[in-house]
Amino acid sequence: MSSKREYDLNDGTVVEQSKPKLQRPPMYRVVLLNDDFTPMDFVIHILETFFGKNHEQATQIMLHVHTRGKGVCGIYSRDVAETKVTQVNDYSREYQHPLLCTLEEL
Repeated sequence: MSSKREYDLNDGTVVEQSKPKLQRPPMYRVVLLNDDFTPMDFVIHILETFFGKNHEQATQIMLHVHTRGKGVCGIYSRDVAETKVTQVNDYSREYQHPLLCTLEEL
């Protein structure tokens, strides 16, 4: 029988099979914040290395961060976004730059 209903022969109850309603996980923006000390070339390097941007894309994002105070590097699930934020912030500190990366829920 290909019906979605199954009958329990013991007490006459009917059990319907249903698909669970799945929701997409919330997504997060990974954002770079402008500062007056981190070199532009370093920001481009970060965008190419950690976010897979080509040189032109990285330059555009860097200029956006520089002129508007912040810029979106990408949109990811929470775990991926948190990992990228940590990687960028740790890498920036390792090279003694104050560049700050954060995440924002969409």
